[in-house]
Amino acid sequence: MTTYSTLKQLKSELITPENFQPYGQVIFASKDGKSFDSEDAQLNLQNGIPRFYIMRLHNKGTKFHKITRHTQCTQCLGSLEGKNWFMAVCPPKNDINKPVLEKLAAFRIPGNCFIKLEVGTWHAGPYFDHDFVDFYNLELSDTNVVDHFTHDFLKSHQLEFEMVSTMDN
Repeated sequence: MTTYSTLKQLKSELITPENFQPYGQVIFASKDGKSFDSEDAQLNLQNGIPRFYIMRLHNKGTKFHKITRHTQCTQCLGSLEGKNWFMAVCPPKNDINKPVLEKLAAFRIPGNCFIKLEVGTWHAGPYFDHDFVDFYNLELSDTNVVDHFTHDFLKSHQLEFEMVSTMDN
């Protein structure tokens, strides 16, 4: 039996602190010596040993059908060398075990900031157009072992997504 899928284009918006708020925070550079405030990453790393590392990802296109979340910590991601990238997200809903399809969004993230995902935010990516990108990643040391929950849209809705860049926003 053949299973058919639909490819749905997901237009990416240029990320701003306001449009990313349902999913987490966008953090830009601040002046040295500035006091801690709400513009700084509001981290939740209390459930384990924090892990800060640089991960090298190779270009795998901008199509996806799986989305993941972590329910025990926040996660911070940012590219090195000022490279732009994409991320698809869906708001955290910790009372249900699947993302809300209608709330899926994609963002274009410039290389001069990083994102902090709220606990439970569904995410697919990072994706990018470069051959490879080095990302710094802050999560817990065992996040990808004990706190890695994935939903497969291909199995649940016969859907795949492709993030497309819109340069008008």
